Amino acid sequence: MKSSKNILVLKKVLFFLLAFFLVATFLLLLPSNYYIHKALIHQMPKINQYTIFENRIVKANNPHPWEFASDVDNKQIAPEYAPDFDKYETVAFVVVQHKKILLEQYWDNYSEQSLSNSFSMSKSIISLLVGCAIHEGKIKSVDQPVSDFLPQWTSFDGKVLTIKDLLTMSAGVEWNEQHSSLFSKTTEAYYGKDLWTLTLTQKLEEKSGVRFNYQSGVSQLLAFILQKATGKSISEYASEKLWTPIQAEEDALWSLDKNEGMEKAYCCFNTNARDFARLGQLVLNKGAWNGAALVDSTYINQATTAASYLQYIPKTIENAGGSVKSRPCNFYGYQFWIANYKGLKIPYMRGILGQYIFIIPELDAVIVRLGKNLDQENNLEQNYNMDVEI
Repeated sequence: MKSSKNILVLKKVLFFLLAFFLVATFLLLLPSNYYIHKALIHQMPKINQYTIFENRIVKANNPHPWEFASDVDNKQIAPEYAPDFDKYETVAFVVVQHKKILLEQYWDNYSEQSLSNSFSMSKSIISLLVGCAIHEGKIKSVDQPVSDFLPQWTSFDGKVLTIKDLLTMSAGVEWNEQHSSLFSKTTEAYYGKDLWTLTLTQKLEEKSGVRFNYQSGVSQLLAFILQKATGKSISEYASEKLWTPIQAEEDALWSLDKNEGMEKAYCCFNTNARDFARLGQLVLNKGAWNGAALVDSTYINQATTAASYLQYIPKTIENAGGSVKSRPCNFYGYQFWIANYKGLKIPYMRGILGQYIFIIPELDAVIVRLGKNLDQENNLEQNYNMDVEI
């Protein structure tokens, strides 16, 4: 009798496994899920994955090296902080002050020429490019309707969708941002090969300009607007308006969705720590480089000022359901994060694995940190969820 029960249990397990295999196979074979196979192979994003994608070169046509502080060779990370740098797998740390490299340190065989993925720091690059397009009149202003460039995107409940709504992550679109889900739009955007279809099939689901909701698809929409406005690829425009004028030392790579395709604009700008620091220095310079205005200073001020008129509901509270009180969005501007630390207002660019460019005007300094991990419990983005100053 016991043997019969065991056989029955075994049959049920085998049936379950067979059914699971068949369903999984069916899902993998669906044309719309072609990206899943790549996601299963490579799993979570990594800082050196530009090698698995097609890339477009962002040319550095006027390279000029940084100057160095006189005692840079004698400066290292203080010993008491070294364990944290190791724990979170830091690969590069550069401090620029008064337009000179003050400290520079690398780990894990990385060097001053090693490429690293920016991840979402590229959202801030897209914001700077929007500023460039406004500066040269390709885009009228941040208040210009998105539908001027993408007719599919008009309004929701009488509220016209504007470029400013995209910049401030308040577009009100339907987009699942979960990186850990195989079936999220962010995973499909990263491993897929058709950003146009994926992005343009988003739907407006709430009134724009009301609530902050961080979504990579919104940054990708900005890239399509830039492409329409300038008639150039994102990489070509970035080379012309940013990378060459700020005298980057090395060509960068912007990963594409397919061969000769579209830049993964919400992520995937690949360069080295020194050249990343130039982007921070440009913001510190209020959009100017060597006296030439690349981005209007007014735009830089707006981009690095929190859109506190927006409502924000922390995900931990929102997911619990029920009636909750929203908070002002006091930590995000135009694709730039803003932190408050010991009375200092610090705009910064950030990526999911702890990629950071901090701009500290009061100290006339820029700090770049690149790495493979970050403190999940005490990182800056968790602090805005808790509505505290860091």
